[in-house]
Amino acid sequence: MLLEAKLLFAYQTEREAEAVNKAVSPDNAKTPLGLDVRTSRHKRNLLTSVRCEKSIETFIATLDDLIACISVAEEAFRAANTSDS
Repeated sequence: MLLEAKLLFAYQTEREAEAVNKAVSPDNAKTPLGLDVRTSRHKRNLLTSVRCEKSIETFIATLDDLIACISVAEEAFRAANTSDS
């Protein structure tokens, strides 16, 4: 069974989108056989596509991990920019 998801994350600035993209890029590097995660930035947006030929549990866990990583990256970006002000 092939499971697919596309996630779109919109940001206020290209700088924030790029920072989050760089933070989650290592997650894209090595995935197990049957699992493909790709994230790319397009201006102020991040587009992530996940393809999974494994179980539904693997698919859901992958999405959950990805969203958690993106959330942490967003919080870190905001914290860094708040302390810069």
